[in-house]
Amino acid sequence: MEHAATRPDDTPQSVDLSPETRAALEKIVVRFRAADGIGMQVLSLIGGQAEDLIAKLPAPVRERLDAATRRALETAFDAAAMSRGRIADRPDWLNAAFATAMGAAGGSGGLPSALAELPVTTTVLLRAIQGIAADYRFDPADPVVRAQCLQVFAASGPLERDDGTDMAFLSARVTLTGTTMQAIIGRIAPRLAGVMGQKLATQMVPVLGAVAGAATNYAFTSYYQEMARVYFGLRALARDSGVPVEDLMREFRILLDPPRLIV
Repeated sequence: MEHAATRPDDTPQSVDLSPETRAALEKIVVRFRAADGIGMQVLSLIGGQAEDLIAKLPAPVRERLDAATRRALETAFDAAAMSRGRIADRPDWLNAAFATAMGAAGGSGGLPSALAELPVTTTVLLRAIQGIAADYRFDPADPVVRAQCLQVFAASGPLERDDGTDMAFLSARVTLTGTTMQAIIGRIAPRLAGVMGQKLATQMVPVLGAVAGAATNYAFTSYYQEMARVYFGLRALARDSGVPVEDLMREFRILLDPPRLIV
């Protein structure tokens, strides 16, 4: 005897969207999924596992990683904003090419040059994210939008992703009420420190330092640009369609991980 297919009680209910809005959301889901594999080229190159990378860093570097990442974010936050009046936004491929060259330079001199390159790469990444926000008609001069650009760094890094389940950074509300940008940086820095620690470790690979540094920076820039397009794409779709971003996120989750039918 056949039973009607049912869904688990805790399955989120699908949102009623227009065909145009659903098609746009499906494209964002495809972009999010595609970002999952960007870092695999780096791990293949160095022949290691993401979880083992930070352990290869010298203990003094590991201990200072949070502080170094926070300083890099603080430097990047001001430098990226100031550069907007002097340097035009660049296409994604050019940002990736520039970061790739910096990664090669940082990796060629071992750990000292990789550490010196860290705030420069962070600035390039943040500036690229701000340019993407502008592409979706958000104003990077708006303090809330600037904070949202930082929020993109709360995503898991390209060497950490596995099954596309890390979506907390997409749904987090970013407001400046009762807080400061320093507090936002303080929340994001520990998460990003782990990601940047992996980056530094790849640039220390003997012989392959410059090549690994270039590949890592390419992967990081490509990945965070994709995450920025997902983040601001969702918010632009909510703005243009009139559908609350919470409803879009609910449908985003369903499209990303369709519920299994119980027969």
